[in-house]
Amino acid sequence: MTVAELTNLRRLLKSSSLEYSVVKNTLAKIASQDTVMAAAADSLKGPVGIAIGYDDPVLVLKKVLEFKKTNEKLQVKGAVVEGNFCGPDAVKEIAALPSREILLSMLAGAFQAPLSKLAGSLNATVTSFAYAMESLKSTKNN
Repeated sequence: MTVAELTNLRRLLKSSSLEYSVVKNTLAKIASQDTVMAAAADSLKGPVGIAIGYDDPVLVLKKVLEFKKTNEKLQVKGAVVEGNFCGPDAVKEIAALPSREILLSMLAGAFQAPLSKLAGSLNATVTSFAYAMESLKSTKNN
């Protein structure tokens, strides 16, 4: 990749608070020993760049694959997500997931739905009981 292409990649990642560095394989292998990054040591062959995200691992993968669509020179050899090494196919699957915020909102909605249905059912029961009592009252008055 050219310097201009790497600069574009860095800008894209930096706009999302992500980092990108080209690393020496030997230093990366030494630095990754006894860490969760050691799982990726076997993929450190040839020119290697590392994209780092601190909050949402899916966001890093989405941004890198977004750049890859416009630049075929970039090759994704794998990723370390939550301490597990994922190959190129798994990276594409993970990138297809919604962001962390969307997943959390979906989870909150899933928890809220049964409670909303329960509240609606209880409200309907109370309302129908009130209508029945009102109807009984009106029939007794007539």
